[in-house]
Amino acid sequence: MINAYRLPLLAGLVLLSACASPSKSLQVQKQSQCPISLQAGQQLILSLPSNPTTGYRWAVQEDAASVLKALGPEVYSAAEDSDLVGGDGQSTWRFQATAPGEAQLLLTYAQPWDTSATPADTFDCQIRVR
Repeated sequence: MINAYRLPLLAGLVLLSACASPSKSLQVQKQSQCPISLQAGQQLILSLPSNPTTGYRWAVQEDAASVLKALGPEVYSAAEDSDLVGGDGQSTWRFQATAPGEAQLLLTYAQPWDTSATPADTFDCQIRVR
C-alpha cells in the first residue's frame, strides 16, 4: 500500500516520465522537414496538398516498409475554407515506426494513366528509426 507521503513523489515521477517520453506522433507537411527521425512505436502523419479532381494522385513508390508500417490507406480531406467544387485539399497517410534502421519514403504526384509524364511533384524523405 502506498502511504500518503509517497503518493506526491510517485505522481511527480509519473508526470516527469510522461514529459520525457517522445511525442506519440510527428506531423509532416513539407519536404523541408526531412530527414525524419522517429523512435520505435512513434507515429508519422504525412499530409500533402492534393486535388484529385484534376486527375492527379499521390502514389507511394517507396514505402520504407523496413522501418514503417502503414496504418491505413490514404485519406483525402477538402480544405475547410474552400467552397469550390474541385477545390484543393490534403491527402494524409499514417505510419508507425516499427524497427530501428533507415529507409526511403518516396511519393509522386501524377496522373496515373500518363506514365510517360514527369510527376508534377515528389515527396522524397529519408526515415530514421531509433
